[in-house]
Amino acid sequence: MIRLAIQSKGRLNEESVKLLKDSGIDVDDTKRKFIGKASDFPLELLYLRDDDIPGVVCDGAADLGIVGFNEIAESGADVVVIRKLGFGKCRISLAVPKEVDYPGLSWFQGRSIATSYPSVLKKFLSEQGISAQIREIKGSVEIAPTAGIADAIFDIVSSGGTLVSNGLREVEVVLESEAVLIGRKDAESGKQKLIDSILFRFDAVRESRGKKYILMNIPSDKLEDAMRLLPSMRSPTVMPLALDGWCSIHSVVDDSDLWHTVESLKQIGAEGILILNLDKVID
Repeated sequence: MIRLAIQSKGRLNEESVKLLKDSGIDVDDTKRKFIGKASDFPLELLYLRDDDIPGVVCDGAADLGIVGFNEIAESGADVVVIRKLGFGKCRISLAVPKEVDYPGLSWFQGRSIATSYPSVLKKFLSEQGISAQIREIKGSVEIAPTAGIADAIFDIVSSGGTLVSNGLREVEVVLESEAVLIGRKDAESGKQKLIDSILFRFDAVRESRGKKYILMNIPSDKLEDAMRLLPSMRSPTVMPLALDGWCSIHSVVDDSDLWHTVESLKQIGAEGILILNLDKVID
């Protein structure tokens, strides 16, 4: 049995539970429970505050954790980042009132900055040679300048909408963050097989995201042209059709390139193009 700590609520909770379920691990995600169990995998879940997860993994109360990298940077917990998970992307930035004529980092010299991430901010200011007063606030950091609590803020930014609604603008990105899978540096050897099994499943799910499976029929004399247009994990699959002079091609395409690729294939004579969602990709 291994124990995985995840956030008890919010977007990271939803994305973490989805990753587990997509990986074939059915979890009890009843929010009122502190501990849940998977019905089909030897896994226990701990539902915690995000800022508690690095310490719980570091101390050995959990074998693994899914948490934003920003929380690891703030806590300084001695854990290992095993995988970047590709969701929960955000940044921690300095923001000032929109009316400020911002000349650069020197503006912060001698000013006060409100934040929920004092350790990350202190390290950054020290590296930049800036002396400023750090005022730690838990929650609603964005109201600090309007309330006269601080001159500026240092906080998580996703879309930037919260800053705009509070009369602020982002001026310096200090840390890029996303959800990561973390583990202990001295993981128990007896649990490594289970950890490897979870990693294998996570990797298969993550590899399929942002990709489509594409099938088409194409004249055989256009096969080389089609091969140049189609990426693949190794090489596209090519099969002859019963109709003389035609073949079928199967490949995998990134979502970002899909429509450009399809239009180019149509121009060289591809027909009967099918585009399918990918569930898992196993190398």
